[in-house]
Amino acid sequence: MVSTRCKLMVKVELKKLGLHFILVDLGEVEIMETITESQKNQLKTALQEIGLELIDDKKSILIEKIKKIIIEMVHYADEMPNVNFSAYVSEKLNYDYNYLANLFSEVQGITIEKFIITHKVERIKELIMYDELNLTQISYKMNYSSVAHLSNQFKKVTGLTPSHFKQLKDKRRSPIEEIGNHVKEENENDG
Repeated sequence: MVSTRCKLMVKVELKKLGLHFILVDLGEVEIMETITESQKNQLKTALQEIGLELIDDKKSILIEKIKKIIIEMVHYADEMPNVNFSAYVSEKLNYDYNYLANLFSEVQGITIEKFIITHKVERIKELIMYDELNLTQISYKMNYSSVAHLSNQFKKVTGLTPSHFKQLKDKRRSPIEEIGNHVKEENENDG
């Protein structure tokens, strides 16, 4: 669950089942009642029908929490935190980063670093399309050491320079919930 629309859809499904929620956030739901197995199955089915899934095993929940931290940091923070990401995620989740990184790579088929870079590039596309900031400002906002570093990473991921992307009429962006998933599929097709 990675967008406001997803959160609204989950709230609707919970209400249909007569469940009262304390929290519906990105990748996380806290329900007031104890949920029965029947309600859990109904919720699982309802979520699948709208393209979402109910995750209830500990490893999958941890993966979703990692994704949530990345998405919030890249897409919703005013500025990217100027910290070492491995320490940041490790502290937020209270787990050893090596464990998190290995688990993420094993389950997702890509590294956390690649997942972050893919999201950062998608956010850069968005900022370029808004046309409110120049590349220097975007590079600062996204915590790059220089415009050259941003441009190199952008070109490595998209095949285009940021200025060439800006000139395109059909600026292709991916929905947040699909970012990082196509990388896994491409890796599977390569192997």
